[in-house]
Amino acid sequence: MNWLHWAVLSALFAGLTAVLAKAGVKGIDSDLATAIRTVVILIFAWSIALARGFDTLGKATARTWVFLALSGLATGASWLCYFRALQLGEASRVAPVDKLSVVVAMVLAMAFLGEHLTWRHWLGAGFIVTGTVIIAKI
Repeated sequence: MNWLHWAVLSALFAGLTAVLAKAGVKGIDSDLATAIRTVVILIFAWSIALARGFDTLGKATARTWVFLALSGLATGASWLCYFRALQLGEASRVAPVDKLSVVVAMVLAMAFLGEHLTWRHWLGAGFIVTGTVIIAKI
């Protein structure tokens, strides 16, 4: 499978995540719900890593560890905010706003990774923002 197949699967699972999380966060603190989800993810991810072997661990540099740690902190902050938003709002409105992360990632990839964005990227980003505003009624 190529990157597109994995990305489509990611989108499908992310959509499922929103619905399951909305149902799961009902009646409990959103931070506790995030913590529970995080433990499940931790066990799941380590199970896969151990099953596949991680012979490249020795190749991880200090830079790798720093950026993965920062990514983990950003993920944690995102999840805490996402679960709180789901607790307060409708999943059908929260999820599209959350997906503005696509536009943020594009701009950051251009600014910090030197990726080149074409007019198609910008047009797509515009559609994402427009669609989000229409759905969320911001």
